[in-house]
Amino acid sequence: MSRLEDLFGLSGKVAVVTGASGGLGVELADALAGAGAEVAVIARRRDRVETVAKKLADEHGVRTLAVEADLTDRDATEHAFATIEDGLGPVDILVNNAGIAPTGRAEKQWPKDWDATMDLNLSALFQCSVLAATSMRAGGRHGRIINVTSIFGRLGSSLFRVAAYAASKGGAENLTKQLAVEWAVDGITVNAIAPAWFPSEMTEGGLAQGGIEEKMASGNPMGRIGESGELASACLFLAAPASSYVTGTTVLVDGGYSAW
Repeated sequence: MSRLEDLFGLSGKVAVVTGASGGLGVELADALAGAGAEVAVIARRRDRVETVAKKLADEHGVRTLAVEADLTDRDATEHAFATIEDGLGPVDILVNNAGIAPTGRAEKQWPKDWDATMDLNLSALFQCSVLAATSMRAGGRHGRIINVTSIFGRLGSSLFRVAAYAASKGGAENLTKQLAVEWAVDGITVNAIAPAWFPSEMTEGGLAQGGIEEKMASGNPMGRIGESGELASACLFLAAPASSYVTGTTVLVDGGYSAW
């Protein structure tokens, strides 16, 4: 266990997970807390995020902090990170998970859905990254930033019309590379996880449509959609001491969808 802890242990680290009131955000926060990190969870729904924080603390015995914030409000986002520094200390790990995925014909997404999607999926991700990097530098420690993007940041979707979402995730993936280049000198790695279809609050509406899950499953070599827990290992790897020479990359967790 000591060898595994040297490679993947996060004791003494402060992690922030955005969009952590449910779904994949909770799974990623749980993975970090399970490795020993103190975890701040940010979301708009106070009751949900407080429940998540308490559950993490009870199950893993780590300090946690629930932060209510609308990340499209720039002042609220700054306040959220200041609250985290006051409560837990300088940030070591940031997981940018918050996002939305409106569907509909491309021309119908302009301008309301487009603006809302870019504000949260790209602009808020950038601001959170800048705030986290500032905290990492001030703390005098190396840092890890992990952006949750999507396979549709590099591929088109034949099942749903997701122009704004695809554009925002493509931007997030390339921003990941640029920040990795700029912040490498500071000892901050910036990487991304690109999931295919996983059950979550974001996808539950689509999955509820007859035949959609079967079509999703048939679109990759494994013949199924993702399952709970299958993103955790990618997150832990990119957050861990062992990944110190990995930056600017995107880990595809897609059952081979993008391989054919």
